[in-house]
Amino acid sequence: MDAQDPLRLLRKNFSLPSGQIYLDGNSLGVLPSNAAARVNAVVTTEWGRDLIQSWNTASWIDLPTRVGDKIGRLIGARPSEVVACDSTSVNLFKALSVLIALQRAADASGQRRVILSERENFPTDLYIAEQLARANGMEIRWVEHDEIPQHLNDSLAVVMLTQVNYRTGRLLDMAALSRAAHAVGALVVWDLAHSAGALDVQLHGTGRADDAADMAVGCGYKYLNGGPGAPAFIWAHPRILARMTELELWQPLSGWMGHAAPFAFETPYRPAPGMAAFLCGTPQVVAMSCLECGVDTVLSAQAVGGMAAIRAKSLALTDLFIRLVEERCVGIDDLSIHTPRVHAERGSQVSLLYPPGAYAVIQALIEKGVVGDFRSPGVMRFGFTPLYVRYVDVWDAVEALREILASGSWRQDRFQKKAVVT
Repeated sequence: MDAQDPLRLLRKNFSLPSGQIYLDGNSLGVLPSNAAARVNAVVTTEWGRDLIQSWNTASWIDLPTRVGDKIGRLIGARPSEVVACDSTSVNLFKALSVLIALQRAADASGQRRVILSERENFPTDLYIAEQLARANGMEIRWVEHDEIPQHLNDSLAVVMLTQVNYRTGRLLDMAALSRAAHAVGALVVWDLAHSAGALDVQLHGTGRADDAADMAVGCGYKYLNGGPGAPAFIWAHPRILARMTELELWQPLSGWMGHAAPFAFETPYRPAPGMAAFLCGTPQVVAMSCLECGVDTVLSAQAVGGMAAIRAKSLALTDLFIRLVEERCVGIDDLSIHTPRVHAERGSQVSLLYPPGAYAVIQALIEKGVVGDFRSPGVMRFGFTPLYVRYVDVWDAVEALREILASGSWRQDRFQKKAVVT
């Protein structure tokens, strides 16, 4: 399978630790092989030698839009529709604030007072939504994924969903849910943290006006391989930008980089046209340069099939992992597959439930050189980044898991102590 893999030559684009099988790219992507040299050039030459001139000579000022356009090519966006900036949490605050304001402007009756989200959405999304609901006199309603359709009604202002659930790896149907939300007059924001760079995301939907998303955010450090704490990104549909312009509505964090002429140093504030208005403070030049290296690793797949090839291998890797776990870990009590088996409902990870000792099993695997991660309660997550994970890695990882579970070695005291970051 590895010999026939069209993506096999792209593994060289990463600096992979020797003797380690890394199945945690859904949490932190691997270091691109050219990132250290690029960061060194930014620090020693562009900053160290050229100093402030590099805002122009090295095009630092263009990083948010240049990197944003590259990300846009991976998520079905059009040129100039994405900017890279800030964090996912900050960008979600901007997006939700704008969508709430748009609904308030359109809703004379004031009946749209609900923000709907999945109960198991990533906590930062729920925290941001909670605060905005409180500040705007609204209600946040948490439901199970399969309950979403029955809660779509004319009380909704915004539906806030993550395309791939961080705990279960369940993939939601973006086009269908966006279309259903629009049918009742709600607006939709999607979090792409666990799908950008791993799935063939299509923010504009199938071409129908009603199944395109309204806004989207995502992070740069998972499948985009941008490094720890890498800048995030934000996208808005042109119809949202047009409505903002019509209402003279700004995003809430109106910093100087979102001004129409930042270096005019004028007051009052005038928002920049288009997505540039969603910028806030000064770009994080070093981090953004590293993120660009990571995004380029994903774009490098375009010569061998692009996102379609990445998705095909993702499904093949996760299919193989699920099959081998069922074949090789047979008879292990309390172990179960927590991720959907249907391709249309699966992201690029497989989660296993093992309530007796999920955290300790992951620690034992890491000691054996197989890196996955743990999420409470009792979830072992394994992320499959097709650009660098091989089929042989899947086999070896399952063999290590089988040995640890069968021998009970995970019960040793050293695997029980939890660190701050789990």
